[in-house]
Amino acid sequence: MKILVAPDSFKESLSAIQATQAIQAGILAAIPTAQFTGITSLNNESDKGAVAAQAHGMPTIQVHGIPMADGGEGTIECLAYSVPSCQIMQAHTQNAMGQSIEANWALLEKQATAIIEMASAAGLQQIPPEQRDIFQASTYGVGLLIRQALDYPIQRLVLTLGGSATNDAGLGMLEALGVRFLDEQQQAIAAPTPAYMGQIHSVDVSGLDPRLAKLEIIIAADVRNPLCGPNGAAYIFAPQKGAKPEQVEMLDSALRQFADKVRPLFQHDYAQQSGAGAAGGLGFAALSFLQAKFVSGVTLLAEYTQLEKHIANADLVITGEGSLDAQTLQGKTLAGIAQLCLRHNKPLIAFAGRLQEGYQDLYEQGLTAAFSINPGGISLEQAMQDSVDLLCQTSRNVMQVYRL
Repeated sequence: MKILVAPDSFKESLSAIQATQAIQAGILAAIPTAQFTGITSLNNESDKGAVAAQAHGMPTIQVHGIPMADGGEGTIECLAYSVPSCQIMQAHTQNAMGQSIEANWALLEKQATAIIEMASAAGLQQIPPEQRDIFQASTYGVGLLIRQALDYPIQRLVLTLGGSATNDAGLGMLEALGVRFLDEQQQAIAAPTPAYMGQIHSVDVSGLDPRLAKLEIIIAADVRNPLCGPNGAAYIFAPQKGAKPEQVEMLDSALRQFADKVRPLFQHDYAQQSGAGAAGGLGFAALSFLQAKFVSGVTLLAEYTQLEKHIANADLVITGEGSLDAQTLQGKTLAGIAQLCLRHNKPLIAFAGRLQEGYQDLYEQGLTAAFSINPGGISLEQAMQDSVDLLCQTSRNVMQVYRL
């Protein structure tokens, strides 16, 4: 029997890698003869399991782990975990508030590909709540990471969007890559942030790094919002980044003005394109200035980890995420896994911190069974603190069935 463990992260509780390890630890507790691949911390136990299975004449149960991500924080760590050729590269850059930091990006030499996780340089989690200022937040550090990746012999650049602290429409990233934003006096604006976006009178793209034109550029995200309007970057996502209601209206207005200045450059209204509002409008900058193509985050991970191949070869697939509800179907990682399981007629079990209204819709989309890891009777804070043990125990309880 072959089991594939492929969970997403449990937001603010477990990374995808931690979730994978907890689920596999539960499998091991229920089935001590299980053999593991992809989890270095369980290699010794795997060896013991193989010996025990042979000694008792038991069938071998093989368990493989592929931690998943949707393009947000943790994406490149998941890739490095599952893709042998993936190298994690460290680079000096700055966070969304301009503070000097070290960040990681991924190099896949065999595929001549660089993967930049924008959250590693401009992520919300990097900025303490009291220091967040969305009008001053910039994606400049993301552009610095891209510049460093361009020094390598790559043919493909992947930019994963998600978890951003910004609403600058990619101004910072573009300035770091050589684009100039000029006011009415043809002087550069003071900073590539929303605070000065309204001062932009013209855009000079003559200095844009020419190496970018030679690359296939991909943006990976699960957000399909446009740049502006009631479903745009400001109204939908800025409040999560600390923007007050009156500030949201100002931010949206600034985004509209910037989009109007950009439209004549490309003879196309990228502001309304699906995904333009991703990562505070960084999607808009990539679609227009970098001529990027859009893919979902789960599609990206599936490509590089050969997820579909592993699902096709598995007898059982186990996944999980923080909350299962009606929104899970809207492009989230678990929905993508469910579609692949449905395609290959494989049973899919999902673990979640919470099962909320509408999760049952997933049963028509490839999900076989869902289990909450919260036993009840404890607070949400306590459940999150104990999430490793709770996920491990739930995994063990479910896998006890496979001892029969």
